[in-house]
Amino acid sequence: MSDTILVHATGELLAEKAAWLAGLAAERNASAHTIAAYERDLRQFLVFLTGYNARPAALADLSDLRTAELRSFLAARRGDGAGARSLGRNLSGVRAFLKHLERKGLVSAAGARAMRAPKAQKSLPRPLSVDDALEVAEDAGSFALEPWISARDVAVLTLLYGCGLRISEALGLPGDALADPNERAMAISGKGGKTRLVPLLPAVLEAVAEYRRLCPFALSAGEPLFRGARGGALRPQIVQRNMARLRGALGLPASATPHALRHSFATHLLAAGGDLRTIQDLLGHASLSTTQTYTAVDSGRLMSIYRSAHPRARRKSAAER
Repeated sequence: MSDTILVHATGELLAEKAAWLAGLAAERNASAHTIAAYERDLRQFLVFLTGYNARPAALADLSDLRTAELRSFLAARRGDGAGARSLGRNLSGVRAFLKHLERKGLVSAAGARAMRAPKAQKSLPRPLSVDDALEVAEDAGSFALEPWISARDVAVLTLLYGCGLRISEALGLPGDALADPNERAMAISGKGGKTRLVPLLPAVLEAVAEYRRLCPFALSAGEPLFRGARGGALRPQIVQRNMARLRGALGLPASATPHALRHSFATHLLAAGGDLRTIQDLLGHASLSTTQTYTAVDSGRLMSIYRSAHPRARRKSAAER
């Protein structure tokens, strides 16, 4: 159903919608992006109801909404090309609004609670090959006009691939980080405030040391390690833009992003025989199931390990000989 319908709800329902969105901003400190997403989800649903009932959606239409109507809405959105993730978000937005109205005693949200969101197929990480990952790290400084910026770009991407850091973790390092060439590990505070120890490769220490040597700004504990051209904190967008240039120069796919270097770190460790528990610790994943996503990337390697290590597999191989 097109959003070009101008009157998609009664004034009463639109007033409730506006009050709910305003409350999200004022009481729950929701971001502008979140509020815009909720507004869009709810608008699409009300436009659908308007077409479904052949009149502007009213509060009475939501008072005891049936799952059949919600299923019809999701089917219409799927017909417009929406994927499972978008459908799940649409349903989440509608549920949130209905729960708000239920708390005010205006509707029952039982139908929405009974609905299950469509299952989204898990997208697998798309790591770079070993050769491509090494080439990205080595050529990271190719587009910089100043030597210190070239060294900075090399150091950042070497950290992402060599330590499996998130881009926010690398750019959040303080100015005194990695100053000791004899360091063998560093503590990283990741998502949820979880701290993990990350081993430091000589290549990582060398890249950061070269950046330190050339950087024109004082790198003290109270300041960020990686700086922009004017001395402020280096922004993620600069790293992403540099990676986009490298993709073009090296002929890499669009999936070759800074975050893909973190995926590559894990995948290459797994391919070399690393175990999932260790990789989980190195990545800072709270759950092993998150790390297990990488097993589908290199299933051939895992099957090879299984066949060579499992007693029953070894016994069968011996019998065949």
